Amino acid sequence: MLPDSIAALITALNKLPGIGPRSAERIALHIVQADSAVVKQLADTMLHARGKIRFCTTCGALTEKSPCSICDDQRRDSSLVCVVERAVDILSIEKSGTFRGKFHVLGGKISPLDGVEPDDLSIGALEKRLTQESIKELIIALGTDVEGDATSHYLAKRLARKGLKISRIAYGLPAGSGLEFADELTLSRALDGRREMNEK
Repeated sequence: MLPDSIAALITALNKLPGIGPRSAERIALHIVQADSAVVKQLADTMLHARGKIRFCTTCGALTEKSPCSICDDQRRDSSLVCVVERAVDILSIEKSGTFRGKFHVLGGKISPLDGVEPDDLSIGALEKRLTQESIKELIIALGTDVEGDATSHYLAKRLARKGLKISRIAYGLPAGSGLEFADELTLSRALDGRREMNEK
């Protein structure tokens, strides 16, 4: 039987994304047996990060200063803006090292069942950017669930204007996997997102 304080710590850790019950228990047991100075440093670092990090006032990315380093980078293509659901999605795209444009974080997806309407998202801020910045293409990079599809179609319709290209990232097969591991929707999107291979 675990002491109440350890049980409470396990419960708190289990609420973190990607931390299951067994991982939470291992981490909690490690923390309570670690040197007090190490635990204090960990706690101080967490509080410091939480206190310093905020959202970029331009794009909504996680940053210590606003505008963020991506919005402030003159080498990036400001005519190309990738629209994502959450600030952490920017990190995933940046890890690929292939996108050199800028970003806009919606802050969620339209979901009437969850009480999320268009006015709850930063769509108005994106419309404002379209009038103030020389944006030529919006790349919508939302998930392929029902809410993601609905939000993408809504954005394409609401933001449509002359001189603006609106595209959506292609979804297909994960690298290194075979067709037998793909579901019907993934295969359908892989076919729809096909690119021409013959040389021009």
